[in-house]
Amino acid sequence: MRLLAFLMLLAVPLPALADILVTTRTLRAGTVIGADDLALLRGTSPPGAATNPDDVTGMEARVTLYSGRPIPLGSVTEPALVERNQLVALLFHHNGLEIRAEGRALGRGSEGENIRIMNLASRSTVSGRVAGPGLVVVHP
Repeated sequence: MRLLAFLMLLAVPLPALADILVTTRTLRAGTVIGADDLALLRGTSPPGAATNPDDVTGMEARVTLYSGRPIPLGSVTEPALVERNQLVALLFHHNGLEIRAEGRALGRGSEGENIRIMNLASRSTVSGRVAGPGLVVVHP
């Protein structure tokens, strides 16, 4: 009976010890995470938590990340290249025609995200894709 109980214990999967990625200081939402903000600890990593520093270095915290706690992968995102109320360059391409204008961002976004922008010349609101720091490509 004891042998059977022992064999059953061996068959039950146990959580494996692995490196847990934690922050070395409290990072507020919107902070870009640097390599010096991270540390690896030995322990059991919760599901969905980052384990590789390369996965979160250079990313932006979506929520406050507290010191010494694991970093959920859903709590980081690409850094914003356009901030709300920032003056941006609007670029429109269509059939060889290129129009440039100045606009004000009505939201914030990272590369590839669609945001709304107010064209300062016409005061009309348009949508566009963030293409770089301060640059938004307007869709035809």
